[in-house]
Amino acid sequence: MTGADAQPIRVLVAEDQSAVRAGLVLILRSAPDIEVVGEAEDGEEAVRLARELRPTLVLMDIQMPRLDGVSATRQVVAEKLADVLVLTTFDLDEYVFGALRAGAAGFLLKDSDAAALLTAVRTVASGEGLIAPAVTRRLIAEFASPRTAARPARDGAAPDPAVLDALTPREREVLGCLGRGLSNADIALRLAMAEATVKTHVSRLLAKLDLRSRVQAAVLAQELGVGSP
Repeated sequence: MTGADAQPIRVLVAEDQSAVRAGLVLILRSAPDIEVVGEAEDGEEAVRLARELRPTLVLMDIQMPRLDGVSATRQVVAEKLADVLVLTTFDLDEYVFGALRAGAAGFLLKDSDAAALLTAVRTVASGEGLIAPAVTRRLIAEFASPRTAARPARDGAAPDPAVLDALTPREREVLGCLGRGLSNADIALRLAMAEATVKTHVSRLLAKLDLRSRVQAAVLAQELGVGSP
């Protein structure tokens, strides 16, 4: 964030390993535009603190005791308490797909360096959400690949192409760009429109398609073969 009056990005860190959590907090507190407002060591505490503190986003580990990160993400997103940035290993599993279905705004590799962590937090806080290219590409590829017994479809079936009928031609172009992992700034440049207009199109297409995040939109675009201009 910039400007003297800019509000800090309020982050709740949910991670059950105390050493890892301390490291994350240390990195986040090194940034002047980020404020760590709370720490949780399990999913239940993460949800409780999200309700109490109303952070900008929750940095959520997937595998935690009492309530796992997927279930915690689902509750936080459903109650519109905050955006959720999920911490994951590179080996994606059903936990990660579950977090996507639950509405996670982004995914970050656990071994990411300090700069990547801060960038990810700022990206999600700005409403972009589609981050960690290595994770995003693999996530989209997995969802776009043929179904397997180990990885069922998001809702048990392949998406119906008819859902795209609700979109305007411009919204469909924006969806195609999301499928390629482009940021709002990149989409604005590619489609020759203002970045604010891109944000409006993204918000509208998410609402029309009943999706909770840009990541879900990107996966849908890949599944349905929606290309970008």
